[in-house]
Amino acid sequence: MRWITRPYARRLQWRIVMLFVGLLVVVQAASFLAIRRDLEVNARATIAQELATGEKVLRRLLAANAQNIADASTVLAADFGFRAAVASGDRATVADALDNHGARIGAEVAFYTDAAGRLVAATTTHGDAAARALSGRMAGTAPAADLSLVAVIDQRPYQIVTVPVRAPQLIGHVAMGFPVGSALLRDVEQIAGLRTALAVRAEGAAWQVLPPADAAPADHDELATQVRALGMPSAAATVLLEGEQYAMRVAPLGRSGGTEAAVLLLQSVDDAVAPFRRLQLILLAISGAGLAVFTLGSIYTARQITRPIQALSRSAERLGAGDYAVPVAVQAQDEVRDLARSFEAMRQGLQQREQEIRRLAYWDTLTGLPNRAQFHGALLAQLASRKPLSVLMLDLDRFKHVNDVLGHAFGDRLLRQIAARLRSGGLAEHDLVARLGGDEFAVMLPGADADTAIDTARRLRTLLEQPLTLDDHTIDVSAGIGIAAHPAHGSEADTLLVRAEMAMYAAKSQPAHETGVMLYSAAIDSSSEASLSLLTELRAAVAQDQLRLYLQPKIAMATGAVVGAEALVRWQHPLRGMIPPMQFIPFAEQTGFIRELTGWMIERCSMRYAELQRRGIDLKFAINLSTRDLLDQHLPAKMERLFARGGVQPQALCLEITESAIMDDPERALQTLQRLHAMGLRLSIDDFGTGYSSLAYLKQLPLHELKIDRSFVMGMETDRADLKIVRSTIDLAHNLGLTVCAEGVENAQTWALLKALHCDEAQGYLMGKPMPETDFAGWLLDWHAPQARLRTEFAPFI
Repeated sequence: MRWITRPYARRLQWRIVMLFVGLLVVVQAASFLAIRRDLEVNARATIAQELATGEKVLRRLLAANAQNIADASTVLAADFGFRAAVASGDRATVADALDNHGARIGAEVAFYTDAAGRLVAATTTHGDAAARALSGRMAGTAPAADLSLVAVIDQRPYQIVTVPVRAPQLIGHVAMGFPVGSALLRDVEQIAGLRTALAVRAEGAAWQVLPPADAAPADHDELATQVRALGMPSAAATVLLEGEQYAMRVAPLGRSGGTEAAVLLLQSVDDAVAPFRRLQLILLAISGAGLAVFTLGSIYTARQITRPIQALSRSAERLGAGDYAVPVAVQAQDEVRDLARSFEAMRQGLQQREQEIRRLAYWDTLTGLPNRAQFHGALLAQLASRKPLSVLMLDLDRFKHVNDVLGHAFGDRLLRQIAARLRSGGLAEHDLVARLGGDEFAVMLPGADADTAIDTARRLRTLLEQPLTLDDHTIDVSAGIGIAAHPAHGSEADTLLVRAEMAMYAAKSQPAHETGVMLYSAAIDSSSEASLSLLTELRAAVAQDQLRLYLQPKIAMATGAVVGAEALVRWQHPLRGMIPPMQFIPFAEQTGFIRELTGWMIERCSMRYAELQRRGIDLKFAINLSTRDLLDQHLPAKMERLFARGGVQPQALCLEITESAIMDDPERALQTLQRLHAMGLRLSIDDFGTGYSSLAYLKQLPLHELKIDRSFVMGMETDRADLKIVRSTIDLAHNLGLTVCAEGVENAQTWALLKALHCDEAQGYLMGKPMPETDFAGWLLDWHAPQARLRTEFAPFI
């Protein structure tokens, strides 16, 4: 996440800076351009105003000069001698007077015209041209007042002023003129601060710029070239002189004889704009300084904004990495603070959920003990130290029955009590107790060898066997405990757990181990490995007709007649020979394959029954039902289909059920038994007296027979208590309307005792061992009931 969030924060910081700076640059550039445009406009307006002022100065200088000439000419026109000479027609005198007076005022042109405008006398040859220009302006009318004009004489402009001569009537005009040249232009330049030039143009020709006496030829030529190119525009124009830009204004002087003259007024644009440009540079410098300050301020502001975001980014990285311990602390007073608070709330929520997840992942919510995952991890850690340890695995007995009878809530409370007993069972501080699931618990004993583990297991089992009282219910609790030790039984956690579990199942399934504690051994493991292929071989045994039906006769005690036989199954393996039932029946019960075996036996008994019926032999067959059979809700339907096919009647079959099979799920068992009883099948309790709570359920079950367990029958001769139990059982069954069958009859005295006690039926080695079904009919032919007299010592018990 670091390579995503931090560059992003930097990009955000610089985006903020670039946004602010960009906006400022745009505003400053727009302002600069607007100001520059306004400055340019103002500069050009100022230049235009200066040029207009220059033209006004030119006009005023021309007017002032004309007034001076007029004053001098008036003096001459008023001179009596001059007027007398004019009146007498003395042209020489008039010419002398004009010459003297003109020289006195510096006039280059002086002449006199009569009232009709005809030239009378002149000081220079330019007089005719001047007279003609003057006459053109007068247009045939003798002016009564002074007249000033600029006339182009010999490609040079002259300012000519005429003054009327009266005696007393108008008799003529005195005219004096000065060339418009350098002196005038210098005055204009000095007063107006402009550059000037004279330009003339003959009719139909191009404008010609007249060079002033003190002007450089290069300037004149450059200006003349551009004026010719421009064609002397009537409005202001721009020319380039010596690489400098000038604004030019044309001030017309006058026109005479088809030739016109003008003064060119020029103002340097660069000079005029220079102050504004300096102002622009100042503004630009100020803008640059402002931009720098603004940039620094933007960077500072952006950092102030992004620093909390970067802190939040680092917090997000920690949260993403699973570190919820560090609080989210951001120093901010704006929306970022609210965001930081939200992050902190999220962190706390994640931390709480993480703790809850860890608790659910590693702790059992019901008992508060470590669960399988935590136990497995602790076992791995302990094994890494390479020190000895032992693993105990416990599984409670009959816990499912407690759940079904008293409810799951009661079962949960019982599990909590069991957990509390295990924690307080004298274990060391470093020992670990865990609930693996259901009613399975495990204990890890670091540093304990196998002997120590066995002692601890026995102590725990003794502790668990103490009755528990919950809601006025007293519960007897016991457990099978398996033990696996490191390094003797394995060096891996999974191996130790599997082998401890195997030992635990061995402890629960083998009654010979009265302590309920089993240490793992190779024998357990080898039998377990062999069982992996046993199920496949059992399926093959059914399909390939490897199973054999064996029958053990049942004899009526009163008559000695054979009334039935108990059906037993044997397995004739093609390689291993005859396999005893104890090697495959428990496995079939665990895997559920016992249903297939029961179905095979019922089918086989039906066939044998039909065959004996054809021989005139009427017997009933007793078939054992396992727990799986009894809880199979489809068993009654299977029996109905069997009876529907014919060949066997329901009364011909007696189904024997053990007490333990009933007690695993009494309600479902009772439902199945009631349906079977309603079909007409005989029902018998097998191994009566060895189970739990038999009498409590005996009155509810639809039974026909009780079978007394062989352990009581075989001990009748030597154990008076067994004899009393058998007698009491027979009386109880008869009082309930049930018949009694005693199994395990192996001698004649036992036969005599049972007969004296009015037992209904018996089976045992005395009458006949289990035999192949094909041998049963032959055995019937040779059967004779045993003849035995009861010894007198048993008379008091009969």
